[in-house]
Amino acid sequence: MAKNKTTETEDSVPDFINRVADESKRIDSFRIIELMTEATGYEAKIWGPAIVGFGTHHYKYESGHEGDIMLAGFSPRKAALVLYLAGNFPGRGELLERFGKHKTGKGCIYIKKLDDIDTEVLKEMIHASIKHLSDDYSS
Repeated sequence: MAKNKTTETEDSVPDFINRVADESKRIDSFRIIELMTEATGYEAKIWGPAIVGFGTHHYKYESGHEGDIMLAGFSPRKAALVLYLAGNFPGRGELLERFGKHKTGKGCIYIKKLDDIDTEVLKEMIHASIKHLSDDYSS
């Protein structure tokens, strides 16, 4: 069975964020860390080489593949700030309608800057995503 590439590391979150070249992305990243820490109740950790994650979630698919991944996270990429939440939590569409300027991928939400979105809606999305993951995978 393949091993997950994105695992929690011992790398320093502040050191990682301080290496972000774009000053506004760096400032937004520290703000997102505060927001996600408050919303999740978990400390920020580096996952893989470039994701700041919060909490741990164990998953197991019907195929038998299982592993651990963060409950919520983000990455300050060059083109956008990428938010990692569950891709299919209940109410996602309605929350995204109120969220502000963004784009979506399969499970990611892309924003240019934090001022483009409603951070209260982001908190709602984090809570809904975590609840969905807990409900979906609890035994």
